[in-house]
Amino acid sequence: MSSDGSRLSRFDPANVGVVVPTYRRGSILLETLRHLSEMDPLPGEILVMDQTEDHPPEVEAELVRLAAEGRIRRIRFAPPSIPRAMNLGLREARGGAVLFLDDDVVPAPDLVAAHAARHAAGYAAVCGQVLQPGEMPDPEANRGPRGVGFRADLEFRFNGTRSAEVANVISCNLSVDRAAALAIGGFDERFVGSAYRYETDFARRLIAAGHRILFAPEASLRHLRLPTGGTRSHGDHLKRPSPRHAVGDYLFAFRHARGRERSGYLARRLVRETCNRYYLRHPWKLPRKLIAEIRALGWAWQGFRHRPDGGGVP
Repeated sequence: MSSDGSRLSRFDPANVGVVVPTYRRGSILLETLRHLSEMDPLPGEILVMDQTEDHPPEVEAELVRLAAEGRIRRIRFAPPSIPRAMNLGLREARGGAVLFLDDDVVPAPDLVAAHAARHAAGYAAVCGQVLQPGEMPDPEANRGPRGVGFRADLEFRFNGTRSAEVANVISCNLSVDRAAALAIGGFDERFVGSAYRYETDFARRLIAAGHRILFAPEASLRHLRLPTGGTRSHGDHLKRPSPRHAVGDYLFAFRHARGRERSGYLARRLVRETCNRYYLRHPWKLPRKLIAEIRALGWAWQGFRHRPDGGGVP
């Protein structure tokens, strides 16, 4: 068989494993799994990375049934961590590519095939179109400047309609070449709490290793973006300030920016998060927010000094 034929075989839809990290999303998880069971073609396997402490009885019974019938592989672990869930999925998956999906999505029926086709063309990661609540596909998205260097694609809009090589991804609709992802250490598990920017950190490390990433709008899904569960279980970053909301953004800057660019990014983050209309209307809450941001900055610095290379898979 030719090298091209081998690559096509490796990234056939039947060799794509779907990994669904889940946390406190019982009934909507079952809906997402139902959508996955209706895909055409089907993925090679579906792995549910279950971080929920206790599901409602009816949800638990259904998950047990699906696992017993071989329709899903269910892996339970604690404490919850989205980067760790994705790393476990990388290790446990059996195929050449892994497609990460959130537990509250409605995928297009041909989603797996769309991702597989782009991997066959030589991309190490493929990020599909994501339509958030109220969004429609936007042909005008990303037509303007997208930034360079450290700031490249930080504001990329994933509801666009034009394919493009990118330097940022969104993990609710992201497929990766499993071998390439494992080779760079997977996802950095120092991105704790809401793990903000952990996807961008992964993308930058993949590119630094010589790989390419594609935004493929034909690989589309709707993201329900439930207000509870998942990374949103940590609450609103304004109303419930916590270092866990901010540490990822600061860690990303320490890892990928240098000099004035780094200090400017850190300073703008601190000002943006504390000098806004919410705290002008609720000034008594500002000291707690300021303390949370400073603590997050310290956590990020300590994490960066401990392991500046990043990565989370041994």
